[in-house]
Amino acid sequence: MDDKHWRLEDIPWDRLEPARAGEDLIKVVKTAALVEYNAEDYTHYLKAVFADDPGFCAAADAWRDEEVQHGRALGAWAERIDPAFDLERAIARFRAGYRLPHLEATNSVRGSRTGEMIARCMVETGTSSYYTAIADATDEPVLRFICRKIAGDEYRHYKLFYIYLKRYLEREGLGRFTRIKIGLARIVETEDDELAYAHYAATAAPDAVYDRKRYNRSYMRRAYSFYRPGHIDRAVAMIFKACGLKPGTWLYRTAATAMWRVMDGRARRLAAADA
Repeated sequence: MDDKHWRLEDIPWDRLEPARAGEDLIKVVKTAALVEYNAEDYTHYLKAVFADDPGFCAAADAWRDEEVQHGRALGAWAERIDPAFDLERAIARFRAGYRLPHLEATNSVRGSRTGEMIARCMVETGTSSYYTAIADATDEPVLRFICRKIAGDEYRHYKLFYIYLKRYLEREGLGRFTRIKIGLARIVETEDDELAYAHYAATAAPDAVYDRKRYNRSYMRRAYSFYRPGHIDRAVAMIFKACGLKPGTWLYRTAATAMWRVMDGRARRLAAADA
């Protein structure tokens, strides 16, 4: 990827202002650190699916390195804000209780290589918009710096996977309906067990018992609270592009409005339930 990529040494730790970091923010950052750090497993799966594409396998390795760096950066921030937090210990707890499914697969679980790239584009859309939302919401200078750097990386990752999406689409000829179906399915998976377990591993007391529903709701309530309509508009445009639809149309505007209403409504309901 980019040889001018930022490094951990570039983070301006001298500008850290712990008083500007609230509890909800700290908890979502700890959770995100674990998910990002755990990119090794997914890279193993991708390289098995694309074993005969050395160019993509090399790109997957570079992607993994950047994702792991994201986890380290977020984890280092969390450790400085909360000295009781230990990234390596939290990662060990996470890996002891959660393992990505389909690690032994040699064919894409999405049914095609094009489908796999669509799913990857959905993930990078979500992460790019999420870190942008956090950067816009926080006034803690160091976290804002880290999240803006990560958001930029995730957008580059989206473009990388979109390039391979187009290449495999030429070979496989996946129809638009199928592309939309795969994209929607992957969006739904954003509330799967991985995030809930990462939230548990990163934030729960050592003797706490894992409850998927509880930790999923706890994480989503906090994560949704950072989004604003502009973040959703940009995400929907990226989703439309990956699914073969045109942004800027009445359908795009309708989808963006609907997605914002769904997310905002969910955030309000989760907040009310906790209250």
